[in-house]
Amino acid sequence: MMATGNSSGNRLAGAVSPYLLSHAHQEVDWYPWGQEAFDEAARRDVPLLISIGYRTCHWCHVMSRECFDDSDIASLINDTVVAVKVDREEHGDVDATYLMQAGAFTKNLGWPLTVFATPAGKAFYAATYLPPEPRDSLPSLPDVLHAVSTAWRDNREDVLTQSRSLVEALAAAQEAMVENPSSVPDHSELDRATQTALEQEDPVYGGFGQAPKFPMAPLVNYLIARGDSGDADAKQCAQRVLKTYAQSGIFDPVEGGFFRYATEADFTDPHYERMLTDNAGLLLAYSRLGDTEMAGRILTFLTNQLGLAGGFASGQDSESIIDGQSSEGGYYLLDATQRALLEPPALDDKVVTGWNGLLLEALSAAHRAGVPGEPGAVARDLAQWLIDHHVVKGKLVRVSRNGVTSDAPATLEDYGGLALGLLEVGCALGWAEGVAHARDIINAALEAHEALGDPLLVSHGLSRPGHTPGDLSEGASPSGPSLMALALLRWSHLSSQPELRERAVSLIAPYAQQAIAQPLGFAGVLRFLAEYRAPARELIVVGEDVSPEWAPARSWTPPGAISLILTPAQAGEFLALGISLLEGRTQAQQTTAYLCESGVCALPVSDPAVLAAKLTQ
Repeated sequence: MMATGNSSGNRLAGAVSPYLLSHAHQEVDWYPWGQEAFDEAARRDVPLLISIGYRTCHWCHVMSRECFDDSDIASLINDTVVAVKVDREEHGDVDATYLMQAGAFTKNLGWPLTVFATPAGKAFYAATYLPPEPRDSLPSLPDVLHAVSTAWRDNREDVLTQSRSLVEALAAAQEAMVENPSSVPDHSELDRATQTALEQEDPVYGGFGQAPKFPMAPLVNYLIARGDSGDADAKQCAQRVLKTYAQSGIFDPVEGGFFRYATEADFTDPHYERMLTDNAGLLLAYSRLGDTEMAGRILTFLTNQLGLAGGFASGQDSESIIDGQSSEGGYYLLDATQRALLEPPALDDKVVTGWNGLLLEALSAAHRAGVPGEPGAVARDLAQWLIDHHVVKGKLVRVSRNGVTSDAPATLEDYGGLALGLLEVGCALGWAEGVAHARDIINAALEAHEALGDPLLVSHGLSRPGHTPGDLSEGASPSGPSLMALALLRWSHLSSQPELRERAVSLIAPYAQQAIAQPLGFAGVLRFLAEYRAPARELIVVGEDVSPEWAPARSWTPPGAISLILTPAQAGEFLALGISLLEGRTQAQQTTAYLCESGVCALPVSDPAVLAAKLTQ
């Protein structure tokens, strides 16, 4: 039976997203995310089927093969709904909005996400993976399609009332959270959040929580920050967890890099996709703890497997073709010699600005820690490429692929991630131009704050302009508000603009108490709070020839600290940017270090051993 309507290839064939392109051959009459799909649903008076996933998602592949490749199911979809295919990585705000709505219908949130909505985009039913026929406790996609169509035809008012009530209730909850933010947690509340996190460490198998087990990089980086502020238990926990990860089934010992997660509590039976976000966060963590060997192995994976001609790819598939058959993880069970005979799993080779910003921060930390593989040079090249290709007339591009940019709007994650990454690269390498670009991106975000967000969501009342939709989800990577707040805090310190600290707090305050109560899901917020509550410190080393004995100064990056190692010429460039910390410190007959805390400076030091002793006090 042939599906009705136009071939989806007519609409998806020109997509930037590899995920959408993987569906372009199907007989489902797919629409990309956009007003055209909403208009068509209204014209035909049928619901929207909003199917959300991503290229490296294993169960997305399974549902695609089982259901969307099936001609009969495709025909049923075309007859009953207007089908919209969304790449969650390209349209992060769309994904967050529908995840929040889907939470009213299923507690097992994940991808593929299958949402049925009114022609105005308001959800009235949602599920995740649906098989082609009933299986275990899961209904089939055809059965759900028939039920949705019947409900839309025969119980329209109930459906509309339910969808309207859901969206209004979620909007009211979000409004209340934003309009009535809680006070900023103090040190005792951060102690409580840390203790809550430590209590969720698995005493048997390590890591956090039970199955499935994820490499929770944001939480580990928060614990490292707490450890750098004097919490020995937090630091020891971070060390244990990172050691567990390195020895577990989620680490690929052949090519390096970490898999997305393991389905079992003992880290066995992993899902083999490898994501840029996870590996950038773990590169940051291992570098900050000084484990240069593991950090170097992650860097090798990133540069060899995810590195493109310009930016870095979003991830690598779990599936590969072995002996003519699709194999989930089979490639990763082979040694290096055997792998060399096979085509490696495909890349999702789109470049996401915010995620590459995360990598910039991680590469900067790797450079400071002395990780092998020239992370500083990699960071400088990546930063320049992003500036040249993802900053257009002062605004950011969200996604590009092979030089073609997506029309998906840049989000707070992109502005915050790239700004923070450029600040870190600029400070780590003494690159004033990078800091200047970070400043411009921060200013652009502040000016356009109310305009940020997906315009289609806003126009249909599904999201508020200038606000991140849905609950923050920071298990895998920090959120847009956390990244932007941290960038604002760092720039406030560098540029001596204390008012920017309050702008930073305003982004985080709505989520602060949730973060204290649920640290595993809000670790990016907690890392910001740890930095916000830390004393403001500066370490500036100026000299023409900084010898290796000054290495402790380069790697000194506790929360609340600015660390710069500059030549006199570089110091002059930073001062010209308005970095007043460099006033009177741009010239030195011999290498000199200036250490200050909360506005009080110690005497200048020209002996690296004396400085090293001061830094450990």
